[in-house]
Amino acid sequence: MSGYAYTVSAQAHYDAAHFLRNYKGKCAKLHGHRYVVEAVVQLTELDESGIAFDFADLKSALRALADGLDHENLNELPQFAGVETSAENQARYFFEEMRRSLPEPAASGLLYARVWESPTQWAQYGPTAHR
Repeated sequence: MSGYAYTVSAQAHYDAAHFLRNYKGKCAKLHGHRYVVEAVVQLTELDESGIAFDFADLKSALRALADGLDHENLNELPQFAGVETSAENQARYFFEEMRRSLPEPAASGLLYARVWESPTQWAQYGPTAHR
């Protein structure tokens, strides 16, 4: 069946403080969020176990990254030196790091990373649909 794929997702969370340097408004002040991050892998084949990618492995890789941000001021971390600590840039950070840490074919199948800064607001980073 061409045109179809299996999609596997895992979430982790972290509590962190940050502020936006180039923003006019409340978010320019130091504040915190309980962030939720999701990584989504899409693959067209299943392995011999009948799975596209192991949930445990996806969550473990995601959790390792989230743990590095937990209870930190994101503005003070080297991962965000010279960049705003917006949800968009956090999503990009997770996407790029997951791409580096996941084995193939999951790394190439990483569809996106999504970061919620509240239950109703999120930002996502991944390849564009139209190239």
